[in-house]
Formats: sequence, C-alpha cells, structure tokens
Amino acid sequence: MEQRTLFEREADQPLAARLRPRSLEEFVGQTHLLGPGKVLRRLIEEDRVSSMIFWGPPGVGKTTLASIIAARTRASFINFSAVTSGIKEIRTVMQQAEENRRFGARTIVFVDEIHRFNRAQQDAFLPFVEKGSIILIGATTENPSFEVNGALLSRCKVFVMKALTPEELTGLLSRALTAPRGFGGRRVNMPRDMLEAVAAFANGDARTALLTLEMVVLNGEVSENGAVTVTRETLEQCTSKKSLLYDKKGEEHYNLISALHKSMRNSDPDAAVYWLARMLEAGEDPLYIARRVVRFASEDVGLADPRALEMAVAAYQACHFIGMPECSVHLTQAVVHLSVAPKSNALYVAYEEAKRDAVTQLAEPVPLVIRNAPTRLMKELDYGKGYQYAHDAEDRLTAMQCLPDSLVGREYYRPTEQGAEARYKNRLEQIRAWKERHKTSGSGGGGLC
Repeated sequence: MEQRTLFEREADQPLAARLRPRSLEEFVGQTHLLGPGKVLRRLIEEDRVSSMIFWGPPGVGKTTLASIIAARTRASFINFSAVTSGIKEIRTVMQQAEENRRFGARTIVFVDEIHRFNRAQQDAFLPFVEKGSIILIGATTENPSFEVNGALLSRCKVFVMKALTPEELTGLLSRALTAPRGFGGRRVNMPRDMLEAVAAFANGDARTALLTLEMVVLNGEVSENGAVTVTRETLEQCTSKKSLLYDKKGEEHYNLISALHKSMRNSDPDAAVYWLARMLEAGEDPLYIARRVVRFASEDVGLADPRALEMAVAAYQACHFIGMPECSVHLTQAVVHLSVAPKSNALYVAYEEAKRDAVTQLAEPVPLVIRNAPTRLMKELDYGKGYQYAHDAEDRLTAMQCLPDSLVGREYYRPTEQGAEARYKNRLEQIRAWKERHKTSGSGGGGLC
C-alpha cells in the first residue's frame, strides 16, 4: 500500500494526480457507462460490482474509476500491479482474500495493466474468481480477447472505455485552471482556443492533457502581480511533437494496417496516405508496411493491373535500400497507385476455393497422364502415357485432363471485367470454349489444364 511521508504535500504532486476525481460526480467522460441510470454507475452506487475488465486507451480513467470503487465499497480493496507483481504476490493476496471470505467479507482485487500478466499468472486468479473468493477488476489498454485468458475473460464483464472527446478535455482543462486542487490559487490567463489546442494535442488522453497544461502554465510569463500569461509561443513549444498512440505489437497496430488496407480497397488514396503517415510517423517498420502492400497488390488488384505487383515489390526494395524517412515517398507512390488501380479479388478467391477443395476433398492421385516419368519403372506403370505437349499442337492447346476425376469441370479463377483483367477473361473464355469443342478427342477425357 502506498504511504505518504510527513513532508509530502499535495501541492507538490503533478496536476494530474491532484485533480484525480474522487467521486463519480467529478469523473469526466464515459457517459455511456456512467451516465445517470447506466448499468456500471448503478453497480458502483449500489456496491454490487462483479468481476469486470476496463478496456480502453491510456488516460481515460480506468485506474481512477477503480479508486472511486475502492472509496465506495464495503469490501476489502486490494490494489495490484501487473508490472511489479508475480506468482508469489498473487498467492499471498489470494490467501488473504480466502481468509476474508471465511469471515463473510468480500475482497475486490484491482489489477492494473492485467495484459502484462502471462497466462500462468492469470490462471492463478481463476479458481478464486470461480468460487467467489475475489471480485476481479482488471484494467488494460490491449484488446482483452487477445491478452486475457479465455476462461478468466468469460467470467468478467468487459466495459469498453472511450477516448475523451475534445469538448470533455477542454472542460477538464478549464476546471483545472480554477479548481482549488488545480491552479485555482493562481491567476492564469489562457484563452479558450489555446485550451482547445491542448485538448486536440492530447488525443483523448486526460493525463496527457493535464500534463501539457501544467507544462505550459509553469513556463508562462509571470507579471508583477503574480498573474501567469500563457503565450502562443510557449504553447507551440510544448506541443511541437505529438506522441502518436501506437503499439507495434498491440491492437492499434492491426487497426491501422487494416485501415490502410481497406482504404486502398475502397479506392480512397487520401485516406490510405493518411493511415500510411500515421504508421510511419509513429515508428512502424516501413518494410512491414511494404510487405502488406505487396500482398494487397495481388489480393485486391491482381490481374486487373498486372503492374501493381511490380510497383509494390519495387517499393519494398526501395524501403530496403534507403529506409526512413526517405522511403516514405516510395510507399506513398505504391499506396496511391494501388488505391486508384482497378480492383479484382479473383486471384484471392481462386486460391481460397482451391485450398478448400485441397483440404476437404479426398487426396486423389495425380492423373497418370500428367505425371513425370524419369525412370523405366514409372514408364512401365503408365506415368505420363498419353501426355500431349501443348507446344506441338497447332493452337498451342490440348484437351488433356489435368484435374482429378472428382474435380473435373471445377472453375476456380473467374476473372472480372476490371481493367486489364477483361483481356484475361476474354482469353480464358476462348480457351475454355476450344477445350469444350475438342474434349472428346483429348487423351484421358476432357477437363481443364
């Protein structure tokens, strides 16, 4: 448990710590959960909380909400950090909770950053949650579907907490200038539009907003009467570089690459370039993005624009040669080209359908006619017997069957009319029509090759 010394004063704490809400009435944001009559608010007010997970980005009040619950509940409240605690600490806390249960007392265990626990550590909580020894409240910035043990997650209600809106942050900053626990003891001159600029910079994070406000106020110009004036120059210096929310191994990583992919698929180059910039400026590996662009070139463009793959591979090579920040323009070129290119997923669909047949159908043998026969024994077993060499034929085509018997007639590749793929469609229709006319004369029956 955290203890304060005799010499520690509240005024010496950071602004965010001084202004931490102490009640639901002071809490900012999350009205979809904590507004009048909402389920979570009623559970807290009636002291009927059950095991739950608070999931949301940094600075939205997950830990603060747990502190409010701690102040209101009649249960024992144990604050637990996944950063500094291990199995030994978990067992000690669980023994304490078990003792409380024997005496009819409830125990709420709050685990901050629960996603940092490995599976074994999370499993240590499970039996105590199951038999009601503890009420578990976890906080995480990561998608609990990926980071929390499935058995444990199934016993918890997940509450999704949202980034604060610019209006909510601006209101919070305005109160910070006048609140006794904030800068209420000082006269601070800071126009509302500058507060709005800090709110926009914070990107939904109350902690970042208050930290930035504190920085600009402490660096403001102090007049003879003690008033503090925040200048625009000071504000610009303190907000010169936004720290983008991005975890290269977490959910936001996948959200952003998905946004890039789907923007290109929707032929929206402006959105695609924006999501590209979001990732690159947050420190994403350009080679990772380039690999995804290469995949997109065949999955979503394919033969509608055969040059798409060439350009994507060239962008990957450029990224490999020169790296960031110079390679950003090469990725932009590829992303814009792929965005405006005609789209076809015919290659992707063809492979997925063929894969489904390959893994679900009987593993039929390769037709003898198209087997290789490098040895005399194989030739004696009719490997390659009747094989027709297409280049010897007048039309460079034969009606030889190349699919297993059970799949004869199956069509996986169905070209579209988009871009250059229309030419492939026309050619394929001619090939299939020719084979249909000549299938009776082909060795081994008709089919596709």
